[in-house]
Amino acid sequence: MTFSLPSQSRNWFITLIILLALGGLLRLLDITDPPLDFHPSRQLRNSLVARDIYYSILPSATPEQQDLAASFARSVGKYEPPVIESIVAYTYLVTGENIAVARIWGTIFWLVAGIALFDLMRRASSPWAALIALSYYLVLPFSVQASRSFQPDPLMTSAFVIGIYFLYRWSEDVSFHGEVQGMSGWKWAILAGVFLGFATFVKIVIAFFVGSAAIALVLFTLGKNFWRSKQVWAMAFIMVVPALFYYVLLNQGRSTEYFFAWTVTLIKLIASTDFYTKWLAFLGTLFGQVIIFLSIAGALIAPLRMRWLLISLWIGYLLYGLTLPFQMYTHSYYHIQLIPILVLGLAVVLNPLIESVTAQGGVRRAGFVALVVAVIGFQAYVSRSVLMAEDFRQEPVFWNGIAEVVPSNSDVIALTQDYGYRLMLFGWRRVRLWPLTTGLSETRNPGKNNADGFAELTDGMDYFLVTAFGQLEKQPDLKKILDTYPIAAEGDGYVLYDLR
Repeated sequence: MTFSLPSQSRNWFITLIILLALGGLLRLLDITDPPLDFHPSRQLRNSLVARDIYYSILPSATPEQQDLAASFARSVGKYEPPVIESIVAYTYLVTGENIAVARIWGTIFWLVAGIALFDLMRRASSPWAALIALSYYLVLPFSVQASRSFQPDPLMTSAFVIGIYFLYRWSEDVSFHGEVQGMSGWKWAILAGVFLGFATFVKIVIAFFVGSAAIALVLFTLGKNFWRSKQVWAMAFIMVVPALFYYVLLNQGRSTEYFFAWTVTLIKLIASTDFYTKWLAFLGTLFGQVIIFLSIAGALIAPLRMRWLLISLWIGYLLYGLTLPFQMYTHSYYHIQLIPILVLGLAVVLNPLIESVTAQGGVRRAGFVALVVAVIGFQAYVSRSVLMAEDFRQEPVFWNGIAEVVPSNSDVIALTQDYGYRLMLFGWRRVRLWPLTTGLSETRNPGKNNADGFAELTDGMDYFLVTAFGQLEKQPDLKKILDTYPIAAEGDGYVLYDLR
């Protein structure tokens, strides 16, 4: 009896369906757990914005509920257009307010982009190399967590992947037929512009990748005469105008604030070698450093068109990291768009390995397939274990209980988790925030002691709520001050001090 890797399109198509089903199943595990499993402050922020939209269109909502939901949404900041929040909010009209809705939408977007990513990889490698690389995109624990989280990044990345796929198809079509003879080039150009423009509109940070990829493939395809192409100008217009209109014309104040807060203030970090070691080490925890270097190697040996694309994407990633240095080693979701880039390079590296395996005997081929299945199965199990490791279903009860303890007509300042978003989402209460001691605050204001401004920060406040006791231990001077005030209420996980 002999064994061989299936080569018929029917077999790899079935494998593709199985992998997509596995990726979808993993992302839908523990689907109703509150959004505290992955960067909770960001997910809670989106939940509050979605709630505001939902209550503004819910016929049965009272004016009081609408006003309160709107006040919560205004307090969380508005840096991107509420695209995914609107999609989720309108779905709430059918399902009710449930985090499962956001996770289902994120899963759908990620799987659809996975199909485009697979077909893109097939243009530079064999279907089987593309499938093995795609499994990394689908079952990597970080990918599973990040792609189902309620924030704009999964939608941004999915739209980006689909847009890059259409941009690549445009390059192929124009290179083969010429712009005039191959009218289908217009189809690919419009689709590329729409999806890449939409990705940039959803979250502007993807512009580094969109711009670098578009420039590289346009130059590769048309050379120095690119400016004569109507398709290029059409793509550029569609890509740029929506984001330009929102971020520069409509939301200029917020965009400027974000730029100065996260780039200008922290750009000094890039002058330190410690920044680069932290960045690379952080990436290693997310993706594995061996995978990163293999993918970069794939970019260097890829077929010419794919090589231009991959190298340009890595250049875009480097510029992106230098512009937002603090996030590069502190915020994992800022690297979600690196997942498909890594996968594209991996497919190229795996291709000669697959060709070598097909030339081996049946037993060795069977052993290779068993190893691949075992690795995918193990990673899927790890992803499942990460999702199931914690249960946050008691959180809404806890925060609702705190909201009931705090007098409703009082002014409260709080040392609490996630900018007070938990109390807003689960307890429908808003408090003023006491500053936290974090790596970011120490980077921006080294040596600052918040307790020195206690009188000013608590002016007009009736109560001081503490739920983040780890933060209280980091601020011993604040703890000493609070110990001089009577305790109005105390329970498991909170203390309410009476400042009156």
